Amino acid sequence: MLQPKSNTPFADEVPWSDRITAYDKDHFTTYMRLLDASADNATEEEMAHVILGIDPAPERARNVLRSHLDRANWVVRSGYKDLFAS
Repeated sequence: MLQPKSNTPFADEVPWSDRITAYDKDHFTTYMRLLDASADNATEEEMAHVILGIDPAPERARNVLRSHLDRANWVVRSGYKDLFAS
């Protein structure tokens, strides 16, 4: 099985905030990989297996994937502003 690129484990649900979090920073590369794979029409099973490194069969895989992909979309739509602020 392929392993995810992140050294930080994936939460079942991304911790949501209206600001970029430490979790977001730790998983930024994963977010970008998910967005790229989604734009290339990768299946949820492919993204769960290849990018998240989890068995795509259990329902947990779908929930983890959806949570991370939703957060990745938030980061590129509005959260990125935190990366340039200060």
